Amino acid sequence: MLKYLFITFLFLPFNLVFGQTLSIKYEASLASYSDFKTLVEEVEPYREERLISLDKFLEMSKEKNVIILDSRSKFRYDRKHLKGAVNLTFADYTQESLWQLIPDPNTIILIYCNNNFIGDQVDFMSKVAKPRPDVVENQILSNKKPIMLALNVPVFINLYGYGYRNIYELNELVNINDKRIKFKGTEVK
Repeated sequence: MLKYLFITFLFLPFNLVFGQTLSIKYEASLASYSDFKTLVEEVEPYREERLISLDKFLEMSKEKNVIILDSRSKFRYDRKHLKGAVNLTFADYTQESLWQLIPDPNTIILIYCNNNFIGDQVDFMSKVAKPRPDVVENQILSNKKPIMLALNVPVFINLYGYGYRNIYELNELVNINDKRIKFKGTEVK
């Protein structure tokens, strides 16, 4: 019996036997808020010049070397997206995945997101940070407005950061029933 206890003791982790924790020191993660902040400051004036109307968006979509990029989830894209759009979910952005999809850095990239459409809160649900029900009173009292969290903004910033410079963003809130736009997907009749 003593022999088995000794063998068990040898295989128990050191920290369980002596009640001490061993920690491993890792380098800092590859996330850099400072780099992102610098990129945001550089992109801000550039983006302001590239916010376009639906008319301009539709006109540009007919040109050569243009891609309409939908960065919503594949699930939402499959259900309903602008006709002619291609999907690369924002979470899947890497240099390699973007190079595969858009090998020519001179390609004109047109982007849109949920916050560009009104009238379909299922497939184009607005991204807004609303107050939690248990803190509504505090928000009303502090007179804070909800925060708009459109996917367009990080998509634009990341595309720019990956070296793309011909990015244009739809800057209007378009009614989903506008006859000028066509949709495709499993939920489009």
